[in-house]
Amino acid sequence: MQIDVIETSSLGDRSYLVTAQGTAVVIDPQRDIDRVERLAADRGAQIALVLETHLHNDYVTGGLELARTTGAEYVVPAGDTVSYERVPAADGDVLTAGPLRLRVLHTPGHTHHHVSYVLADSGGAVQAVFTGGSLLYGATGRTDLLGDAHTSALTHAQYHSVRRLAAELPAGTPVFPTHGFGSFCSATPTSGTSSTIGEQARVNPALTQDEQTFVDELIAGLGAYPAYYAHMGPTNAAGPAPVDLSVPRTIEPAELARRLAAGEWVVDLRNRTAFAAGHLPGALSFELSTNFLTYLGWLYDWGAPLTLLGESVEQITEARRELVRIGIDRLAGAATGTPAELSAGGALESYPVSDFPGLAAALAAGPVTVLDARRDDERASGGVRGSLHVPVHELLSRLAEVPDGEVWVYCGSGYRASIAASLLARAGRRPVLVDGGYADPETGAAAVGLHAEPVST
Repeated sequence: MQIDVIETSSLGDRSYLVTAQGTAVVIDPQRDIDRVERLAADRGAQIALVLETHLHNDYVTGGLELARTTGAEYVVPAGDTVSYERVPAADGDVLTAGPLRLRVLHTPGHTHHHVSYVLADSGGAVQAVFTGGSLLYGATGRTDLLGDAHTSALTHAQYHSVRRLAAELPAGTPVFPTHGFGSFCSATPTSGTSSTIGEQARVNPALTQDEQTFVDELIAGLGAYPAYYAHMGPTNAAGPAPVDLSVPRTIEPAELARRLAAGEWVVDLRNRTAFAAGHLPGALSFELSTNFLTYLGWLYDWGAPLTLLGESVEQITEARRELVRIGIDRLAGAATGTPAELSAGGALESYPVSDFPGLAAALAAGPVTVLDARRDDERASGGVRGSLHVPVHELLSRLAEVPDGEVWVYCGSGYRASIAASLLARAGRRPVLVDGGYADPETGAAAVGLHAEPVST
């Protein structure tokens, strides 16, 4: 028996392939199922079961298409209403695939009908548990994704679900969650990349705190989550369309100029400092790196025409793979090349890049407008003295709060600040990108004397 982990770091999620004696089971697959199919082929295994722990709120599932493509049975929690044929997974059910046995445990909390799957061998010995958004490494799945009216009840349910897992499974059972590696589906930050039931019994708040303390602290710690989550559950319940990973049609410079002039979403995938050094007027900076999908999905005007600009076809293809994972399927097109090549003879724009020492020097020289683009939970521990706080995911609706003229913009690393800077540039402000780690011990805000503790009220 072998358990392979399929990482999707851009979403902070994991899928799993379990193989034994030529038979495979897949748990919580992402939309780009070719990764799963290649891995199963490498293992010499035929996929017999595709399992969902819940209807996902942070990505579009590949489970339905994978099951249809491979002829596997598609297993979805029994309580969820879906518009396609599936095998309903109810508490106590036992699913079999070759020598593999998977017992279904109802573990509500992340959603009402969430289940976990306990993997056993043909002799009945427990080998692992797949916990989805229930028991995570040092945390649990968040409980507010179905609306405020359900949060309290789901949080209490989450507590009991985790305790059930700990009570019914051997201490040495390896735990394989779907969320918790940077996913906003985690209620609080997770720690580690592997764990067991016994280890979680020592460190997980649901297993070390009393129920009311757990509930109160979890709810109090819930922060903002990406706006695109609102589209994921309905898409997964309706049944996602087959995935399309083809290269978008090529957009010529003249048409690109018209789209920019019309204010359409034209996203530049290059490194953020390269963007700052020269870009097409009106383009937006979403560097193609780990945070690309989260923040483009968060800010994007859902359904609006979206054009990608990249340095190569490979970069465009990678971005398209990321986007289909959250259901952004219909791209208006793409263009590759340098900004000068794509400008159709027009002038490029640029803005300065600095760091926290540079910001400190600017503040020492005179008044400077400073924008903090971090989330509320980050701002709660303080920020640059005198800075205006507008989280990047709120900036489009709050641009009027940002003064005209020069604006120095920072975040925790420079990534979100670069998005904010491009939004400010498109709106006619003159941004300066503070590209650096806020908490860097040598060059961060505190190291150069800029950090101020929050004012208590």
